[in-house]
Amino acid sequence: MLKRLFSWKNLLASLGVTGLLITGSPLLSFAQSGSGLTIFSGVSRDNLLDHFLDFSGQKNNRDRYRLRIPGKKLTQGASKFYIFYPDYFDGKFNVDLNPDKKPKKNPVRVSIGEGKKKRYLPIREVIWDKENYLLEIELDEPLQESRKVELVFSGVKNPDVGTYYFRCEVLPAADLPIRQYIGTWIIGINP
Repeated sequence: MLKRLFSWKNLLASLGVTGLLITGSPLLSFAQSGSGLTIFSGVSRDNLLDHFLDFSGQKNNRDRYRLRIPGKKLTQGASKFYIFYPDYFDGKFNVDLNPDKKPKKNPVRVSIGEGKKKRYLPIREVIWDKENYLLEIELDEPLQESRKVELVFSGVKNPDVGTYYFRCEVLPAADLPIRQYIGTWIIGINP
């Protein structure tokens, strides 16, 4: 009798834990973030950049890409950001800036700081060069100091399933007009 009681308790506990894991897993996978554990990517660990996809990176769905650059990478500030994506990326970006809207309401945003101290930088121009697989963001005024930056692209139509390497270069705020390689975001799109 005592053995039956213990086996029933174990069975009920196992079923309870299994039920929690099954029902809780969609919440855990709601958004995709970070570079995670990356093995054999061809990109050194120092050059991996963090990112976040607000709507979990599902193929052919709309999403919001948050591409992050740590402050230690922007030692000379920035006046332009160049994002190169692979030729097999068949997604679509919304780069239509509305000058009448506040910077935080546009589909492409550049922000510094976090939480209540987050500040959106005015953007002069966003160019989507489809032939050269390039997104170019020019700031209204160069960012002089070394700060953590987040580049936000809203309304992106995700491509088909796959892994996409987005390479970032920056034109520093300094007088030298030479682009600098900052790092690479490795973005995975799920079925």
